[in-house]
Amino acid sequence: MDPSGLERLRQRLSGAAAEEADDLFAEIARQVTETRKSWGLSQKDLADLCGTTQSAVARLEAGRRPPRIDTLKRVATALDCDLKVELKPKTKGGSS
Repeated sequence: MDPSGLERLRQRLSGAAAEEADDLFAEIARQVTETRKSWGLSQKDLADLCGTTQSAVARLEAGRRPPRIDTLKRVATALDCDLKVELKPKTKGGSS
């Protein structure tokens, strides 16, 4: 996502919601980094397996940007993981 797109996303996710999103990106980054290292792969190795660049993997692992779903799918496949994305209702009725 380009910087202006990221800023628009952050504006839509105000206050606590933006912090929640940042926490989510950081958690994804932690999981990718931990799994990559457990496989004994460098960022370059993972990038080669995913068909991307080492710098793209580094950005993903930094956790400061929302990763694209297609990127996460390629990373999950390369690390022999399932990618699970789900929506969980916050209230009983499903709407806020």
